[in-house]
Amino acid sequence: MAKAILYDSTLCVGCRACEEACAKKWGNPYDDKIAEQEQISARKLTAVQTHGDKFSRRLCMHCEAPTCVSVCPVGALEKTALGPVIYDADKCMGCRYCMVACPFQVPTYEWDAMVPRMRKCDMCFERQSKGLPTACTEACPTGATICGERDAMIAEARKRLAEKPGEYHPAIYGMNEVGGTSVLMLSAVPFEQLGLRTDLPRAPLPQLTWDVLSHLPDVVVLGSVLLGGVWWITHRREEVALAEAARSVPQTKPSGEGSSK
Repeated sequence: MAKAILYDSTLCVGCRACEEACAKKWGNPYDDKIAEQEQISARKLTAVQTHGDKFSRRLCMHCEAPTCVSVCPVGALEKTALGPVIYDADKCMGCRYCMVACPFQVPTYEWDAMVPRMRKCDMCFERQSKGLPTACTEACPTGATICGERDAMIAEARKRLAEKPGEYHPAIYGMNEVGGTSVLMLSAVPFEQLGLRTDLPRAPLPQLTWDVLSHLPDVVVLGSVLLGGVWWITHRREEVALAEAARSVPQTKPSGEGSSK
């Protein structure tokens, strides 16, 4: 069964223990200055963001049908059966298509490294493969971040919405966005107030891309016919104009023609 993370913004106190645990897991530096940076980066793969008295988390959403995987030309990104989208730096050629394609703008790049890599959260794939929780889940002191089977996380989110309807915005972020994600979120306020995108389609983006591409042959054929028609009409007009011009030129008889002897 696929794993998922459930983040409940109503329980988050902004302590940033998840950030520190993530940094430790990846061997990244972490101090007060880094903690103040509320954006993900090549050295900060999850970030707690402040929205007045509310908090949110930024991390890879681990889409069920990830666009980053579909655009990678060398297979450096893979959606695992366990749920996480993982990255193989040895395969990566640095094209950064994943950065452009991601609807959540998650992948970052080591611009200042001698041998740069793309960086993003892998939902602690190795830990979860061993039956351990994600580092951020283990570090969270309030239970704002939990992890488990995706179906169980969805059931837990629905239970919280049903038990305390007045405390939650009545939706689960990640249930349907771009085909669903392996990171689910609850909030007391509409998700856009936490900086989350709410203009995303429900259909998986790779499927939308394929739907468009699958019609390209028809478009090409139709376009060729139309362009051929335009070419024919244009050149036909030129031919007619030349013929009309030829008719308008007076015909002169050769000298001596028609004279009597």
